Amino acid sequence: MSDQQELATLLAAVFPDADGAVTPPIVQTSLFTFDSYQSFEDRMAGRSDTAIYTRVENPTVAAFEKLMADAEHGEAAVGFASGMAAISSTILGFVKPGDRIACVENVYPDTYRFFERMLRPFGVHVDYHAPERFENDPDLLSNVTLAYLESPGSVVFEAMDLRRVADHAKRHNVLTMIDNSWASPVFQRPLTLGIDIVIHSASKYISGHSDTVAGVVVSSQGHIARIRDLTLPLLGAKLAPFEAFLLTRGLRTLHARMMQHQATANLFVDRLASLPQVRRVNSPGANAVPGLTGRSGLMSIEFDDSVDIAEFSDALTLFRLGVSWGGFESLILPARVGLAQAGEQNSMQKFGVSPNLVRLNLGLESAENLWADFRSALAKSTA
Repeated sequence: MSDQQELATLLAAVFPDADGAVTPPIVQTSLFTFDSYQSFEDRMAGRSDTAIYTRVENPTVAAFEKLMADAEHGEAAVGFASGMAAISSTILGFVKPGDRIACVENVYPDTYRFFERMLRPFGVHVDYHAPERFENDPDLLSNVTLAYLESPGSVVFEAMDLRRVADHAKRHNVLTMIDNSWASPVFQRPLTLGIDIVIHSASKYISGHSDTVAGVVVSSQGHIARIRDLTLPLLGAKLAPFEAFLLTRGLRTLHARMMQHQATANLFVDRLASLPQVRRVNSPGANAVPGLTGRSGLMSIEFDDSVDIAEFSDALTLFRLGVSWGGFESLILPARVGLAQAGEQNSMQKFGVSPNLVRLNLGLESAENLWADFRSALAKSTA
């Protein structure tokens, strides 16, 4: 059985309870009470793991966390109210003023803003490096506390050899974190490649329906315990029971959805290569780097100067303009609009992102219909 077949079987599991329900019940409560002084004392003293308050633990959330830990081959997981809550709470759990972070270039824009607007003023230094430097410079991470990675990245989708990067990090005793939202555990499991902590914007492929905002972190028992002890309760960005229920629903179709996203993306990559208006397609496929076993539906395209990006965007009928991705619907995000806010236009220039770049989220509509819509819009917007 392949890794992908194993994951599909795992995520199709049911949760029968005493009454025969096959999905985890939504335990919509803020408070859990105790039937004796001794049981209450044991819980407050840490001698039991009975639920006490939904801000830190809830049975519905725990069911989702268990599924995510298994899917990523991790020991434990913790859910959050958003992907940024997962990112910020995890990073704040492991850095302090004076520490240095090495971050991959073209990181998710809100992660970049978090580093620049919040961490840097508090004395945490952040340096940005190209993926090949993480791979090829064994001393890049000397004097670094944390390496924050995306593979593939958020804008030009460069992939890196994570095992090689993890080996460099362990040599310098550097903690490694990666946002694995693009690949999902269907196409990449960074923990098995030596990365320490995996983060997901669960709003994306994990949910898959554009109706949930959530995040999740998967790692060792020790790292997750640290997050649960420090940033989860004190920052309070907990995952709600109803969102956890929706995420569990999404996980059960994750494998099937990712196969469809990949099929449509493969069609687009093959056909885009023949279009004279397309300078470059950013969409790593299966085996582009060790450990990456497939291609998701999120890619970016760099057009030449003959294409009017605004006219192209407006001429599309199936693709919608939007900043998120991972759901049924297909989306377009022009880089000059999606990144040109709060100083990110400067970061585009710094990291070599073309103003003619657009990001496509290929959804679950008919691939041929999407391609026809794309070609029609391109014809209308080319000089």
